[in-house]
Amino acid sequence: MPSGARDGAEAGRPVGGPGLGELLRGWRERALLTQEQVAARAGLNVRTVRRLEADELRRPRSASVRSLAEALGLDAAEVSVLTRAASGLPQSARPAARPAPRPTPRQLPADVAAFVGRARELAVLDDVGDAATVVVTAIDGMAGVGKTALAVHAAYQLAPRFPDGDLFVDLHGYTRGMAAADPADALARVLGVLGVPGESIPRHLDDRAALYRSVLADRKMLIVLDNAADEAQVRPLLPGAGGCLVLVTSRRRLVGLDDARTVSVDVLPLADAIALFTGTAGEQRVAGVPREVLASVVRRCGLLPLAIRLAAARLKAHPAWSVRHLLQRLEEHQHPLSELRAGQHSVTAALDLSYQELTAAERRAYRLLGLHPGVDLAPDAAAALLGLHPGLDVAPDAVAAPPAASVKQAATLLDRLLEVHLLQEPIPGRYRFHDLIRTHAAERAAGEEPESDRRAASARLLNHYSRAASAAMDLLYPYEADMRPRLAPGEVAPPAVADAAAWLEAELSNLLSLAQLAAEHGFPEHVRHLSATLHRCLRTRGRYAEAETLLERALSAARAAEYRTGELEALLGLGEIRQMQCRYEAALDDSSRALAIACAIGHRAGELRALNGIGMVRGFQGEYARAAEHFAQALVIARAIGHRTGELDALIAAGNVHRIMGWYERSADELARALVLARSIGHRTGELRALLGIGFIHLGQDAHSPATDYFTRALDLARGTGHRLGELDSLNGLGHLHRLQGRYEKAYDCYEQALRLACEIGNSNWQFEALHGLGRLQHARGQADEALDCHSQALVLASDLRQPSDQTRAHDGLAHAHAALGRPGHARRHWTEALTIMSALGIDRTEETGVDVESISAHLASADSHQLPATGP
Repeated sequence: MPSGARDGAEAGRPVGGPGLGELLRGWRERALLTQEQVAARAGLNVRTVRRLEADELRRPRSASVRSLAEALGLDAAEVSVLTRAASGLPQSARPAARPAPRPTPRQLPADVAAFVGRARELAVLDDVGDAATVVVTAIDGMAGVGKTALAVHAAYQLAPRFPDGDLFVDLHGYTRGMAAADPADALARVLGVLGVPGESIPRHLDDRAALYRSVLADRKMLIVLDNAADEAQVRPLLPGAGGCLVLVTSRRRLVGLDDARTVSVDVLPLADAIALFTGTAGEQRVAGVPREVLASVVRRCGLLPLAIRLAAARLKAHPAWSVRHLLQRLEEHQHPLSELRAGQHSVTAALDLSYQELTAAERRAYRLLGLHPGVDLAPDAAAALLGLHPGLDVAPDAVAAPPAASVKQAATLLDRLLEVHLLQEPIPGRYRFHDLIRTHAAERAAGEEPESDRRAASARLLNHYSRAASAAMDLLYPYEADMRPRLAPGEVAPPAVADAAAWLEAELSNLLSLAQLAAEHGFPEHVRHLSATLHRCLRTRGRYAEAETLLERALSAARAAEYRTGELEALLGLGEIRQMQCRYEAALDDSSRALAIACAIGHRAGELRALNGIGMVRGFQGEYARAAEHFAQALVIARAIGHRTGELDALIAAGNVHRIMGWYERSADELARALVLARSIGHRTGELRALLGIGFIHLGQDAHSPATDYFTRALDLARGTGHRLGELDSLNGLGHLHRLQGRYEKAYDCYEQALRLACEIGNSNWQFEALHGLGRLQHARGQADEALDCHSQALVLASDLRQPSDQTRAHDGLAHAHAALGRPGHARRHWTEALTIMSALGIDRTEETGVDVESISAHLASADSHQLPATGP
């Protein structure tokens, strides 16, 4: 051990990580407990807790550490960190295991160029109080009054005080045609911005909110939550501790937010309204105009900043107009926006005036753009929505994707609407409406566009996005192209390979909104297409809740239309998503229903996929013989219909389950054939899985040299392709190899990296494997107490996952640890429980060498004769 590492270990602080005292103090403060409360819960003296937090006690007893973990409500990964800190074990120094640099987001949109007034409100917002506490300020006011402009302007003034960055979240509380943002979805997006991988974002709202608070606990950030619907939408997005500032805007006064300051924003004072109009139109355009005329103009705009800016922009765009002429035109318009209650004639007048000054093509574009259900759009989507073709103004019945000339034409229209302040461009090349203007555009569309034309425009938009999504997914996942549905033939310009992933990332929110539109407005084929096409994308990104919602919509649409194939596809997707969430009973039910439909309608590919899904669940539940039967049936079907991807999945799954059953020769043959097939069709994920399976066969046969080769190749491939689960499997295999060959530090490094990665992506199954491996390692090193802790955590995880085979392995690990500590009664109890589980499953072995009926029976016989085994598997 290097001297620096030795010094760190002797001081009770794991090298490269926080000390025991710092960890305990942070977890206690997170739980909102005093030292006295922790001591009472843990059954310890409060002086002991104080000394531990002060790092005055170097090596606390294992029993004390376990009591503290229970008192603080730590999860399995945190218990592992605490145990290592308490034992003084060094942290890994490998670069691959170090945490990634903390991202510093800067999300504030551009500040308003001609911001005026609001001195009182800015003074309140500038007083952030105690830098060590979270400050929440709720800004309320009517639509168009300038809440967002105020919040953003204030945020720019305050930003230098918050070195860890700023977040801007549009909650769409009052966005026409869009549902208010789900706090769980908003948290998923924000956690991603803060550096949390999609796979590690929890499924439930409360868990996401807790993780969000944990991530922000030691950061000093400025957060703007714009356009909130109510308090319930905001609460999960509030930090719990630390020095963050939160600015919330809403049309409602959010009095239900505890300890939040409120700033109510009214219309502008007359002087400020005139200043805003003058600054936007330009000093020269209003030079010499009597103040009372300017006052009349801004009063006709209701003193609302949005309406004032629009009226000033119109004046600026017409050099021949005078201010008096503008006032006369404003006075001629009296049509209010339907959902705005007071003083709204003037807003509508300003919007109507801007609208009527557009050309016919621009007015049509404005109306139809109001039908877009998403947050923003790019010119290619606008071209499809508008039905533009080269040389033509419109082509309402067009279904093909727009060529380059049409996209350029659409971009020209978008830029024209941007110039007159009817659109915004928060990101170059992506356009969006202000909420009030979106409402106005949609109302104009409803009043002036026939229903058939509106529906045709929605169909064009759905066709465009659906085909583009198919093209992007085919580029990213070509080996699954035959598993995705196709729309009717149509021209489509697929994204370039280098841009496919970026396109999906930019458009995913719009795609989900379009799927909702399709479900609500009678486009069942598009619901089916989008749910099946986006399945892999959402699954890879760990966005399981959104995938489940989309698939359930597809299932409802298919059942309403009595479309059995669509129902089959939705059930297959749901089964796979729920299996990823370790919801095995629900996954089994979905896949079984899918199998019944596939058999009834003669859908052989669906039958194949359902059998593979059922087999996977049976394998996780320890029913290996039944799993093997399902994979065998799937393999027969795959070969009969020439389904190469299905054949590959069945070969790999069968090879792995036969390996667990001890049928090494058959397993090796299946996995070798899978490896050849994967390489022949370019299926990198299949190649990785086959390499891992072969590596574990060699490991089970004590052929350490070839096992090392296969695991190393698998690890390189996993890291090269970003396959996180493959990386975990490879690290686990290499950890076993190093442990069995006595290279304990290297084994610890592999298990530690695996545990960190499993916690990072939120995979409980792989947390179990890493902890179980660490337990075996600690036993081999003669540290039975630490082994006991690791196996105890592993048993909890295996029980939560309802994976009985893994429970057997954890019981065996606990028995060996108790035996090493001279506790034969405890050892016998755990070995007996392991045998009971295997008997109930009808198996005589698990996937781990040495955890089988024969070995455990021998251990029990030794325990009964008081000759406990000295070593574990």
